[in-house]
Amino acid sequence: MAPAFHKAHKHVEFFLQQLVNGITLGGVYALVALGYTMVYGIIQLINFAHGEIFAAGGYMGVILISWLVSQGYPPFICLSVALVLAMGYCALLAMAVEKLAYKPLRSSSRLSVLLSALGMSIFLQNGLMLTQGVYDRAYPGEMVQGGFEIGGAVISYMQIVIVGITVLLLVGLNILVFKTRIGKAMRATAQDKTMSALVGINSSRIISLTFAIGAALACAAGIMVGMYYGSVRYDMGFVPGVKAFSAAVLGGIGNITGAMLGGLIIGMIEVFAAGYISSEYKDVFAFIILIGVLYFMPTGIMGENVDDTRV
Repeated sequence: MAPAFHKAHKHVEFFLQQLVNGITLGGVYALVALGYTMVYGIIQLINFAHGEIFAAGGYMGVILISWLVSQGYPPFICLSVALVLAMGYCALLAMAVEKLAYKPLRSSSRLSVLLSALGMSIFLQNGLMLTQGVYDRAYPGEMVQGGFEIGGAVISYMQIVIVGITVLLLVGLNILVFKTRIGKAMRATAQDKTMSALVGINSSRIISLTFAIGAALACAAGIMVGMYYGSVRYDMGFVPGVKAFSAAVLGGIGNITGAMLGGLIIGMIEVFAAGYISSEYKDVFAFIILIGVLYFMPTGIMGENVDDTRV
């Protein structure tokens, strides 16, 4: 009985550890997915340059944190200041991208806008490569060290910080969208641009603001991924961007709650597939689940959003 009990205990510990890792990763995917789903909810555009904004946020994080650490500031100050400044930078970058690449094509075909998005993605990725180099850039040590154990699962303080920041950002976004006048204007623009313009809503400003908010969330995710894995790379935004887009589609594109749920599901699938099956095929299983869900529920888990929960 003792060996069997010990084996079962190990399985429980492993499951709990994977659960913690899945929640951490899923939260990051949810932040990136929200950018996709918000932009789509407003102008029905898949912003394929969103993954590069994620990568740019990771680079701004390492630049700012490295400088602040060199000045002797404590980790909490370094992380807080870097988050605020980097999110502001990425918000401005996304607004510039929207003005240059998307706004002139609003009356064009969807194919034209799609090609513009792909071109901007390539442009931004190559810009990162030329300015930051092709090699990984490391974050300055582990910003948050240590951890504790619960039920055999080791939870690092870094994971707590990542989950905590993710929850704060998600709660803040929900308050902004559903409890403020700006959020009401965003939802009105998503439902009917013509009618919203008739009641005095500047749709161009709302669209730019939506790009900025989505980019700020992606930036925060990029910084947290860089801190968690210890480094960033110029092409780091491609795979997480595709997975976050899949999470948005899985949850129901255009639905905020669906993007959060989809991100969590994709993160869980990836972590558990890597732990129980093979880390080499973790990406494959995530997309297999996505295809299966969309085969039976083409509009995603949350369904097509047609009420005021749509961004």
